[in-house]
Amino acid sequence: MTDRVFNFSAGPAMLPDDVLKDVQSELLDWNNSGMSVMEVSHRSKEFISVAETSEADLREILNIPDDFKVLFLQGGATGQFSSVPLNISRPEDTADYIITGNWGKKAFKEAKNLLNAVAVSDESGSNFTTLPNTNDIKFSNNPAYIHITPNETVYGVEFDTIPKINHIAPVVADLSSTILSRPINFDDVDLLYAGAQKNIGPAGITIVIIRENLLNKARIGTPEILNYTTMSESDSMYNTPPTLAWYIAAKVFQWIKNSGGVEEMYRRSSEKSKNLYEFIDNSNFYNAPVEISARSKMNVVFTLKNNDLDAEFIKLAEKNGLTNLKGHRSIGGMRASIYNAMSIEGVNALVNFMKLFEKEHN
Repeated sequence: MTDRVFNFSAGPAMLPDDVLKDVQSELLDWNNSGMSVMEVSHRSKEFISVAETSEADLREILNIPDDFKVLFLQGGATGQFSSVPLNISRPEDTADYIITGNWGKKAFKEAKNLLNAVAVSDESGSNFTTLPNTNDIKFSNNPAYIHITPNETVYGVEFDTIPKINHIAPVVADLSSTILSRPINFDDVDLLYAGAQKNIGPAGITIVIIRENLLNKARIGTPEILNYTTMSESDSMYNTPPTLAWYIAAKVFQWIKNSGGVEEMYRRSSEKSKNLYEFIDNSNFYNAPVEISARSKMNVVFTLKNNDLDAEFIKLAEKNGLTNLKGHRSIGGMRASIYNAMSIEGVNALVNFMKLFEKEHN
């Protein structure tokens, strides 16, 4: 059997070993049912219990207020690029988008098909290595909502917290790559969504957390499967949900609870990213192009002094059990994604490899 590697993929990302072992032990016989959880009806009392427990655990670890609904949906974060405007705006409305990278651009492009989307801030001029001061942004008059992507996985930039936008309009945040890695101040956000495949679980399930007063606003003609109100009223089971992904997400929530909660996840991510950035900054062989104040704790983007060495770096890293370090195809270089399941030992192993590679090639 091949040993487990340190998987630095931006997503689908690694899952906690304890969770995978638990899933493995139950795969053929879940809850003494003689069936896999993949074979159990989503409407059975056993799976309903999984769904209810998972929501309760998520509410506890994120301290979600009672006036927010939690939905377990499908379609990934990309599906929410359309679902958001369909559910909380009208075709004649304006919505403001703060664009700090690839995913903000994609959300903006999708929204333009459904309403008057305005890019009130766009950091493309710095090649997405900086973040705006949201206090300096001139927002539209009476926008239906303001959309932000606090962490951009491709370019490795991040708002450490959701910026305070002073209740100009409902704030919508794509938290796909930071959810569960730190506390959330729900006073500063009204609707958040997150694809699973980074900090939640395997790809296939998407979480939406929405303030109740934003329900019952969907446009006429919104498909029921995209309608937040329909999904809320059906406890996210209007159709058959991705039961395996939901079941594994529930186990990840329990793992986070048992590991000290999101506060501990934040402490760990701060330590991991600090160790890696400090090494890069003290090297004349590696470079982190993102402005220090804008650097992501989840996705550390870096380059080598000589990019002709990129292929060799990746090849040797893989031989040393450090996988998926190649940067996004649109910008090249390297990217180490260090979500919750990546251990400090994994980051230290990467730093030690980088030291050795630098010594041999500088």
